[in-house]
Amino acid sequence: MTLLYHTPLSPEDQSKLGITPQAPLAMADKVRFSELDVLNHVNNAVYMHWFERLRIKYTQDWGLSRYMGAGTDPRIVIRSGQIHYRQEMRMDEDYVVTCGCTGFRTTSFSLAQMLWSGGTLRATFDCVLVLLNPDGTGRYEIPAPVRARFEAVDGATRDV
Repeated sequence: MTLLYHTPLSPEDQSKLGITPQAPLAMADKVRFSELDVLNHVNNAVYMHWFERLRIKYTQDWGLSRYMGAGTDPRIVIRSGQIHYRQEMRMDEDYVVTCGCTGFRTTSFSLAQMLWSGGTLRATFDCVLVLLNPDGTGRYEIPAPVRARFEAVDGATRDV
């Protein structure tokens, strides 16, 4: 299979790459030299950049924010997060980052992100994101169409 970088991967493509379960959003890229540390493996901080890139794409595609810096888009902040490094990554390895909502409330939601390479799960990042008003004062309610998409596309459930 020819891997397309920076292009959402279909569930079928994810399956061919050994990604289970398939995620609502998944995109591929390749490890660059600038992402390595002195031990010639990917610096731990780089994983967070990879997860963030897909998380931003996810919130744009799901209609939460355009990240234009002005207007009525909410501020989206990470309230908490936990990363689990499972296996190192090296130069020129192809990888796929996945993202999907697992649960939501009125103004916050949980995301599960995974990093796969060569059919092996290399790292996970689970986080809770909170939506704030554009000026930072108070909470911003998740719009009904986004909540519906969380349920229909991601299989997420409303947390009580």
